[in-house]
Amino acid sequence: MDGKIRIRLKRSTIGTPAKLRKVVRGLGLRRIGQIVERPDGPATRGMVKKVPHLVEVVE
Repeated sequence: MDGKIRIRLKRSTIGTPAKLRKVVRGLGLRRIGQIVERPDGPATRGMVKKVPHLVEVVE
């Protein structure tokens, strides 16, 4: 793809610390199974690395 990554929310944010919930929300994810497309850069990759147990990068 042209500098984009697709991110899917695979687990609920219920019971996670507020800081991690804000990271998931910052990625634009609201519902389980939702897929968003974001620019592939260090900021986005860093956010994904903060919550690897909640999200996954979809190829």
